[in-house]
Amino acid sequence: MKKTAAFFDIDGTISREGLIGEMFRKMITYELIDNSKWYHEVEPAFIQWNKRLGDYDLYLQKMVDIYSETIKYTNPYHISYIAKKVIEQKGERVYTYSRERIKWHKEQRHVVIAISGSPSELVKEMSEMYGMDDYKGTVYEIDENQAYSGKIIPMWDSESKRKAVLEMAEKHQLDLSKSYAYGDTAGDFSMLKLVGNPYAMNPTRELLTHILKDDHLKEIVKIIVERKDVTYQLSVKTIQFI
Repeated sequence: MKKTAAFFDIDGTISREGLIGEMFRKMITYELIDNSKWYHEVEPAFIQWNKRLGDYDLYLQKMVDIYSETIKYTNPYHISYIAKKVIEQKGERVYTYSRERIKWHKEQRHVVIAISGSPSELVKEMSEMYGMDDYKGTVYEIDENQAYSGKIIPMWDSESKRKAVLEMAEKHQLDLSKSYAYGDTAGDFSMLKLVGNPYAMNPTRELLTHILKDDHLKEIVKIIVERKDVTYQLSVKTIQFI
């Protein structure tokens, strides 16, 4: 008999923090990344995004580029250690709704799986903190010399997440028509489309736009918004962009 699963994105869906950003700042603290990289290359993009004048993807890409270059000269043990520290310190800063849904799925004995664009070292630590059954994150490959090779297998885009869900479905013998998925950005769109119970959690405008253009998905998706001390559900039929 096939099982029911719950797929969770992490950044912006479970975690209130962008974990790659926390990892980046921690690497500055440990002097693995020069502080000037933040001030000259990343901070300008962050300020524009924080003011809602710039693109989050540009901010993210700048961090990923510097992170990818830095870890080529870093022992994988150190990256795993920093990832562990990030989750120890920031792992509990999560949305209440998502935390309760993880708890509910575990009570139902569903297979709970994290699929995230954050580095797999971070995703591993986060999934262990919340007792998940499996995970997939962006892989920064380690070569035969136990050093980072510079090759990346991304998990932040929609196509990569689609493949990951299908791989997990085969691995765990899942019934996707009865399964759940939770995501917040356009990168999660394919994940939401593959399951019978999709949830858009604090969705971006881009994700909502994709949903509104998909006749099947907009009939079954639940849109959840958590702000301050209140969580509420929106009807797709009444959404108007302003």
